[in-house]
Amino acid sequence: MAAIEPMEQFLVHKVVDLPPIPIPGLGALDMSITNSVLFMLIAAGLISVFFLAASRRAVVPGRMQALAEMLYGMVDGALTGAIIGDRGRPFLPFVFTLFLLIATLNVLGLAPGGFTVTSQLAVTAALAVMTFSIVLAVGFARNGLGFFKLFWPSGVHWGMGVFLMIIEFISFSVRPLTLAMRLFGNMLGGHVVTYMFASFVIGLGLFGLHGAGIEKLGLVGSGVSFAMIVALLALEFVVAFLQAFVFAALTCVYLNEVVNLDHGH
Repeated sequence: MAAIEPMEQFLVHKVVDLPPIPIPGLGALDMSITNSVLFMLIAAGLISVFFLAASRRAVVPGRMQALAEMLYGMVDGALTGAIIGDRGRPFLPFVFTLFLLIATLNVLGLAPGGFTVTSQLAVTAALAVMTFSIVLAVGFARNGLGFFKLFWPSGVHWGMGVFLMIIEFISFSVRPLTLAMRLFGNMLGGHVVTYMFASFVIGLGLFGLHGAGIEKLGLVGSGVSFAMIVALLALEFVVAFLQAFVFAALTCVYLNEVVNLDHGH
């Protein structure tokens, strides 16, 4: 029986091999399309098609338009509006795009033959760094050097304030890491567990079919493992949207701190 390799599903490999582009002084840039890039392109295509189908602005909305309006209203009401307030409206397109992209990438990873792009730390780290960079840019653009008031707790003695400022600064600085690791870890762990139970279905099933007597109980174990896979896939589907919502919610929390800094938030 072949060895069980649960991490093999996360390997990045080339799908379309393209000739490298030479860049003077930097070497060659490999523009080959990998399975990770392919599913990012698929996600972008699906999102584009979805909104083209949903942008008819009918008086009586169809299913696509109703779904798009529901998602938009959820992000507007439960995220930017509820967390940032009235000042959050300019950031609604970014947060909505972020939520929809992550959710689509997560769901594509659950499809047969799919590849979970968000199980790659490089991808989640890029999303986290981009989000953190926007928070910093907005913070300095709106508050100038007053941005550093974010790290100084009001109403405390200066001695304790210095100590707390260091803690707040460290906590703020590790946010890109926690954002990236949370999404990466949840998607990676869920797929590994599902893969392991899938291997139990095959292994125990073959053991039961080729065995005799008590070895036939392997078929029972195979059936239980299959039931676990169905339950895990249902849970993973929920987690796919939940992790996208959490990433978008934390983005709004971080934006709220710098957008409403002058309001004491």
